[in-house]
Amino acid sequence: MTTELIDVLDENGILTGEVLPRSEVHKRGLWHRAIVVAIVNEKNEILIQQRNHNKDKNPDMWDISVAGHISAGQDSLSAAAREINEEISVLLGYRTEIKDFRYMYCFRKEQEFKRDFIERQFYDFFILRTTGVDDKTLFFQKEEVQAVKFVNLNSIQKMIDNNELVERPEVYQILTNFLFRF
Repeated sequence: MTTELIDVLDENGILTGEVLPRSEVHKRGLWHRAIVVAIVNEKNEILIQQRNHNKDKNPDMWDISVAGHISAGQDSLSAAAREINEEISVLLGYRTEIKDFRYMYCFRKEQEFKRDFIERQFYDFFILRTTGVDDKTLFFQKEEVQAVKFVNLNSIQKMIDNNELVERPEVYQILTNFLFRF
């Protein structure tokens, strides 16, 4: 397995020039960048994934469509496309264009999961509207994901209330506001 290298940022999100393995970045609690993508189908439903039970953080919880780290030297949009392909095997191909990704905003999050696993991330949040994606036929990376399904906004709210979704209030609020316009 290859070691994932991450660009280290300062507390303002500026590159420091330091590149470290992902494990070291989390061990030392250094700032870095990640992406979150909400995939929305033609029915205005959001694809969510259930995290694998062996994950270091939020095992067995449901999460937004795709989230992941931005590798060293990579831009947010390329990372989003890569993570979509890796985690849920949606090959975007030629039918999806850069204009189909809607950049929503960037937010900071700090969380300590264990003494040697501290997350300090700047998340770039995108919404990807797509058609023809069927959750019944998606293949997903078993080490990352154990199930996927499309849900409506009411289901998202119920899952938040029942503490079944990874805590991302910033994402859910922006997503709700965006989807109510359609």
